[in-house]
Amino acid sequence: MIALIIGSGIALIFTMVTMPLFIRMLTRRQYGQVVRDDGPTSHATKSGTPTMGGVIIIAAVILSYFITHGLLALMGRPSAGVTASGLLVLLLFAGMGVVGFLDDFIKIAKKRSLGLRAWEKIVLQAAVGIGFAVLALNFPNAAGLTPASTAISFLRDTNIDLAVAGPVFGLILFVLWSNLIVTATTNGVNLTDGLDGLATGASIMVFGAYTIIGIWQQNQACGLNVASNVCYTVRDPMDLALLGAILCGALIGFLWWNAKPAKIFMGDTGSLAIGGAIAAFAILSRTQILLLVLAGLFVIIALSVIIQVGFFKLSGGKRVFKMAPLQHHFELSGWAEENVVVRFWILGGLFVAAGLGIFYSEWVVAL
Repeated sequence: MIALIIGSGIALIFTMVTMPLFIRMLTRRQYGQVVRDDGPTSHATKSGTPTMGGVIIIAAVILSYFITHGLLALMGRPSAGVTASGLLVLLLFAGMGVVGFLDDFIKIAKKRSLGLRAWEKIVLQAAVGIGFAVLALNFPNAAGLTPASTAISFLRDTNIDLAVAGPVFGLILFVLWSNLIVTATTNGVNLTDGLDGLATGASIMVFGAYTIIGIWQQNQACGLNVASNVCYTVRDPMDLALLGAILCGALIGFLWWNAKPAKIFMGDTGSLAIGGAIAAFAILSRTQILLLVLAGLFVIIALSVIIQVGFFKLSGGKRVFKMAPLQHHFELSGWAEENVVVRFWILGGLFVAAGLGIFYSEWVVAL
């Protein structure tokens, strides 16, 4: 537990201290947000606000992870050290952040609201996602556990194993399934990042949930004299819990500067990185389907866009919402931005609570 306190504390302090310096540097270079022309008119005042705050979030998480493990080693604390699962989370987190950074930088350099072309973003995200998926099925520990498995998981691995189709075809199916999860989460967080602090606060709750899940899985790991029907076969649950705590610390520090009126936005650099990390947690903690509940806020916001676009095309120009994503519909309905953010945080918290409740209930019933 000391590792979680150290890691989250370092990430929090690093983000709080370096973010204002980063804001000043971006302001001098005039690296400001280019607001969408078709967005709410009230957002026009946000044009020029420094963006790409995700750079500091990514730096804080990576540095905090390695510094924490280094400090634990110096203190002589029992620790598994840097793990394959931890490095894989960082790979997907930072890899998606690089894609987002390229997108943000093009927007700023060309002074437009669109960055990478759609096909460029898809290719880059797929490259990172495929690399993550293939690597996640390697690096077995002493017990033979790899960071991920080819089985589809809910609260743990189910009997639906993609490898039943054969080694090669099973790998292909897992890569496709993994990339579906990655694409869904990155888009969900990206679409949610439309109001000051909204995506940041919602993400803190999800990472907090995965910190709790990691601790629980560590305490109930198979091989620790735990009944086989309730134990968990997750490769590095405590290291995942550490990264969950570090991400919470980094995002809390960022929220200080991102709360309305935002002094900086995370940009696609941050939203894609956060989405990648959430996907990695779901895959490596064997809670893929549970993610639909834990990240329920991101799910309904993404669905609002799908519904809006689909209905618009099918109806010949009619709309279900005044504007999509969903948060903008409520803005145009007269809700103040702060009200939308806080109420959506409440909704996100309820989804996280429901997800944790389902996770714990399954363990109790299994007993």
